[in-house]
Amino acid sequence: MTTWTELKFGGRTFSPDVRKLGDMKEVVLDKRFLASANMEMELYYMFREVSKNEEDKKRIKERELRYDITIIPPNTLGAEFVKTAGHYHPLLPGSQMTYPEMYEVLEGEAHYLLQRREEERGTEKITDVIVVKAKEGDKVIIPPNYGHVTINPSEATLKMANWVARAFSSIYEPIRVKGGAAYFELTNGEFIKNEKYGSVPDIRFLKPEDTWIKQIKLNNEAAMYELLREPEKLQFLINPTEVFD
Repeated sequence: MTTWTELKFGGRTFSPDVRKLGDMKEVVLDKRFLASANMEMELYYMFREVSKNEEDKKRIKERELRYDITIIPPNTLGAEFVKTAGHYHPLLPGSQMTYPEMYEVLEGEAHYLLQRREEERGTEKITDVIVVKAKEGDKVIIPPNYGHVTINPSEATLKMANWVARAFSSIYEPIRVKGGAAYFELTNGEFIKNEKYGSVPDIRFLKPEDTWIKQIKLNNEAAMYELLREPEKLQFLINPTEVFD
């Protein structure tokens, strides 16, 4: 399997944070696979705070944003396709709304599994589960109050980018405690429920263009990085109340 020790982007070179199997063994379904697997197996590569040049770096920071690139080579985790560990987003200060996030598939295919977590009478409950199947060039919005996992369901490397508020810090623990997301995607394409969640809704399958893209008037043809030249279209990442109820 190919490893990624660096990423060249524009005129700059970046080093990754590497996610290994041992870092996310709690969220893997297939425990028989884990029993004999190499915990040092590298699963994916996260390149943080990416920019093409120093001028862009400064502009991104001034706008309180962050642009990242993640690379997920094809692999399986026993019965599952390779996936990210999964995370929720932090709350905006003084709000019950979490920060949104925006993704673009640069190469390969991605399945984004989104789940909405709410509290009812002091009990945590998953009230909505969405799967978005995205291909190269597609943009996907992760709306406020949803956690998510990214799955590489193909034999090609998945390379994806994301825009997010600079104040953002991923929250991994709730998904780790539950042993993964509300559903697992198996290598036969089947989605099965994670029994640790109890009752969860059936999956809604959405197209990328149905994931709140229209609300921010995105052009699906343009590269997402170039939204840096149209900062008003990224403002919803900092102030989501302008777009989301």
